[in-house]
Amino acid sequence: MLMRTDPFRELDRLTRQFLDTTTGTWSRPAPMPLDAYRVGDEYVVCFDLPGVDPQAIDIDVERNTLTVKAERRPRHEGEDVTWELSERPLGVFSRQVVLSDTLDPDGISADYDSGVLTLRIPVAERAKPRKIAISHSGDRKQIKA
Repeated sequence: MLMRTDPFRELDRLTRQFLDTTTGTWSRPAPMPLDAYRVGDEYVVCFDLPGVDPQAIDIDVERNTLTVKAERRPRHEGEDVTWELSERPLGVFSRQVVLSDTLDPDGISADYDSGVLTLRIPVAERAKPRKIAISHSGDRKQIKA
């Protein structure tokens, strides 16, 4: 069998192992990609977390800071497995999003489907546009033209 050799492949692998930010630990979690957009009266934030067990996802809100942490563990832990290639990142992933005062953190809903965690954050009632009623006192006279 012929194999293409790359003399720098092992050096590259070792460098990625020590400097790579895609493999996270609890003390230094790796970032996770996200999309954020507004639909009507709510903001939608989607996080890519393929292969993560929903039980390994933790969502917290504290002082208008939304924190999402997740952990992707090896599927064959404890088994006698000889890895030939491992490119999918494992470990801990985390992302923080600062919510503005115009959002309602108590109304956040979460859904996990096909490796995508979707959070829906409603706009706070106090931030929605509203009409102001005008009152007038009865002792003023109206001028008729």
